[in-house]
Amino acid sequence: MPNPLSFLTFSLLLLSFHLLNAQEDSEFGHAVDRKLLGLKKKEKLSHFKFYWHDILSGRNPTSVSVVPPSLKLNTTTAFGLVNMIDNPLTLGPELSSKLVGKAQGFYASASQTEIDLLMAMNFAFSDGKYNGSTITILGRNCVFNKVREMPVIGGSGLFRFARGYAEARTHWVDFKSGDAIVEYNVYVMHY
Repeated sequence: MPNPLSFLTFSLLLLSFHLLNAQEDSEFGHAVDRKLLGLKKKEKLSHFKFYWHDILSGRNPTSVSVVPPSLKLNTTTAFGLVNMIDNPLTLGPELSSKLVGKAQGFYASASQTEIDLLMAMNFAFSDGKYNGSTITILGRNCVFNKVREMPVIGGSGLFRFARGYAEARTHWVDFKSGDAIVEYNVYVMHY
């Protein structure tokens, strides 16, 4: 049989906890102790370098057009094009070099006058201690600029609460097939 005094003590503790936090509560949100989410460690800055392989040609493309550009528009930028990607991320520029993850998401041609892409992708890592963690990129990629900078807007796993930026540099492109290799340097603040 449960001890009535223990039940009463537990009930009073629960009530006092609720009353102490009632001032911060709203209908759908409230303050949370950072330590409950594993944020007791100091934030650190990490640098990642890898190569992004955008393969549109061959029998097993990693980038496929899901929305073609409108035929009504007379454009050289493929304005309106949307490609879904599952692109390999490798340590070196050769596709045969060590696979460290995949870039999964999409890019879309978002300019009528230049080849500027909207990039929305997760770098989903599959190697070492970062296996299962992701870094999320969302930003503008001016393809013909030597260096393009895009923001890191978050992540998962070891990159929860991540922020930072990614620099993209074209390493190689085949203008006939559209295949490209892009070097990414990603700087991420995370816990």
